[in-house]
Amino acid sequence: MRRRRYRPPMPPAQRARLLCLLAAVCLVALFLVGLFHLKAILGDMAVTRVSNSVNRLVNEAVYDAIDSGDIQYDELITLQKDASGNIAALQSNMAAFNRLQADISGDVLDRLGQVSDTELAIPLGTLTGSALLAGRGPKFRVRMQSIGSCTAHFENAFDHAGINQTTHSILLYVDVSVTILLPGFSTFTKVSNAFSVAETVIVGAVPDTYTYFDSGNDVAEDAYEYSINNG
Repeated sequence: MRRRRYRPPMPPAQRARLLCLLAAVCLVALFLVGLFHLKAILGDMAVTRVSNSVNRLVNEAVYDAIDSGDIQYDELITLQKDASGNIAALQSNMAAFNRLQADISGDVLDRLGQVSDTELAIPLGTLTGSALLAGRGPKFRVRMQSIGSCTAHFENAFDHAGINQTTHSILLYVDVSVTILLPGFSTFTKVSNAFSVAETVIVGAVPDTYTYFDSGNDVAEDAYEYSINNG
């Protein structure tokens, strides 16, 4: 009959070291898993937070300009009539468009600079990637910084408004590009908004000519005379 070899019990000190080693391995594994999810989660949260903030700031800047009376159709467009009293041409005030373009871009950048530093809070359970632990546990806080640039430009739009009527709208496009700096990496987002800032209804035939503009690069450079044939 074979005898069992006697194994003395593990000394308490050795058992404690083994438990500490296992705990360290588990902590390192959790850290690596959390680090794997951290970058993607931080990037998504940062883009969402910045996009929402930029949309709000752009809307506030444009609506403030409209409410203050800075954007008025009569100051931007001059209606020229013929001898019969019909509207024969529309003439754009390019200096006013340039000024508004610069003012709105500067206002958006000033507002963006006031909220460039933001803190993100992520529950530690979310970093594990487990649906059961998502949103649970103490929050891991990270500071982010956003650096943005803004461009604004105007465009014309003509739409039929009814029998012998045409709506002339002035559209403002605001594009904000933001680089978001986070611990160890950075991400990028672009937020675009379009507004109809002024319009009028032209009764009668469409004017023979109007100053067409698309101020995407430079209002003064892009302006040129564009003829419309009444057919």
